[in-house]
Amino acid sequence: MTQEATQSLITDEMRATIGQESEPWTLEVDKLSVRMFARSVGHTDPVYYDEAAAKAAGYRSLPCPPGYLGTPIFNPATSDSTFGGRRGAGPGPQPSRPLTRILNGGTEIEYFDDICAGDVLTATTHTASFEERTGSIGQMLITTSKTVYKNQNGKVVAIMTGTGIRY
Repeated sequence: MTQEATQSLITDEMRATIGQESEPWTLEVDKLSVRMFARSVGHTDPVYYDEAAAKAAGYRSLPCPPGYLGTPIFNPATSDSTFGGRRGAGPGPQPSRPLTRILNGGTEIEYFDDICAGDVLTATTHTASFEERTGSIGQMLITTSKTVYKNQNGKVVAIMTGTGIRY
């Protein structure tokens, strides 16, 4: 076994970032965005388009379709030009990571309450874990991050877990 194969990909500097929460950022949920997202992913349920149908179904307003968690408030002076959220919205400066190729390992969202048009969400993110694996493509570094979404009342309404794979 070579020394490279036994050396951990996870450094102490990386371990120190686990659990460090980012600065919060704000996302707005409005009727137009709910309708546009629902339409773009092919939802046809009237609750996403017609407020009367949404209220008849027990919602306060148009509910967010699965996968939509609001739109970050864009400010050209402070927002990321690509993704719209606050520049550097992660949990602060990140240590360099070995391996340069990156794959999206998936995203899961756990919902705890309805998110409807008119809600204003606050989100924070943190690195939850690092894991090393060796597969058919060689060494892999798997990073799990969690983003917590709270509504305007401070209630956690969703947690998104994302997995990134470096190889």
